[in-house]
Amino acid sequence: MDLSCELPCDRWAQVDGDRVQWAFGARVGEDLSDPFLDHVLDHGFVPPPVRSSIVDLLRHLRLFVTVADELHFSRAAERLGMAQPPLSQAIRRLEKELGAELFDRSQRGVRLSAAGAALLEEAHELLAREQRLRTVARRAADGGLGTLRAGVPPDTTAAVLSALLGACAEHAPGLSVDLQEVTTEEQLRLLASGGLDVGLVHHPVDATELRLGPEITVDLGVVLPRTSPLARRPEVMLGELSGHDLVLFPRAHAPGWYDRILDVCRAEGFVPGRLRHASNPEFLLALVTAGHGVAFDQGPVARKEPRVAWRPLAERPLALRIGGAWPATGTPHPAAPPASRNSRPKSSPATTPRPHDTGAPRIPRTTPRARGRWSTAKACPAVMACLSWS
Repeated sequence: MDLSCELPCDRWAQVDGDRVQWAFGARVGEDLSDPFLDHVLDHGFVPPPVRSSIVDLLRHLRLFVTVADELHFSRAAERLGMAQPPLSQAIRRLEKELGAELFDRSQRGVRLSAAGAALLEEAHELLAREQRLRTVARRAADGGLGTLRAGVPPDTTAAVLSALLGACAEHAPGLSVDLQEVTTEEQLRLLASGGLDVGLVHHPVDATELRLGPEITVDLGVVLPRTSPLARRPEVMLGELSGHDLVLFPRAHAPGWYDRILDVCRAEGFVPGRLRHASNPEFLLALVTAGHGVAFDQGPVARKEPRVAWRPLAERPLALRIGGAWPATGTPHPAAPPASRNSRPKSSPATTPRPHDTGAPRIPRTTPRARGRWSTAKACPAVMACLSWS
């Protein structure tokens, strides 16, 4: 049967051993002949592209993922609603395109090869991105992206909140943001259970079901009673606070960061006489004013209270690390960042010892530090890491 055609083509097909043209890009008004289509379709043929395309790749990856899930070509074909031969051909074409066998085929069954196992995670990620892209496009076409549930720590300043809302309004005009004041520990629970879409968390955290974005690092200073002799100095050594009580947020708010503070204090020679806890910044300042201890702070809140003094710590031993976090599994909100190789999965990086200390932990400087207080401009990297999809 002569299946050649005069139409413009960019694909070839193998039908009954004959190399025939698959007319794919016919000009407007031109139709493929019915005998040609009937013959090709009767053979269950899915033509391979001469030039790869994103659409073809995604389609082949979907077929690959289904076979990988079933580890049985017949069951995978039934699940996909297609015949087994074209499915097998499509997988062979994908293997040829990638230059690697994706499955080990034997009489005992089918199993993923090493290359297939490596590709599977990437394929899931790419297909999730595709679905997310489609969802974003549909929601944007409908006039909005819905509501993004975003968690922020209780000590988040007005400048940071303003930066959050301003960035969202600029980059996602149709997005409604539901900001919730939630501690880091509670954010981790809500993100894992689906109660939040994104969050800003205090590091270090142990978050095996989350993706962590880039961080912003903010040096902390010490809040002293205005009458303290140390308040007359331009900066204070952490070890010089020895003998003072320490006012901290409750450990339940951010256990990793709480323990980190005490570890650094001990390593620098400051062992608090007594630990006091304050959830509210105003209560914290009241305790410091009354002489019940010193506290660590970014600066803006303490500077508003005339009865206390904020001083930077020499050598900047304490640095607050804040970063975006979002679920690593499931279907993310369209305005939440996708899981990608640029995001850090599972947990904060381990700390490394300071050269001049004996095993004292040290926060790694993964990003440039924001010196002193956290201004709106300094907040933007963390904001955009958490609330962007570009």
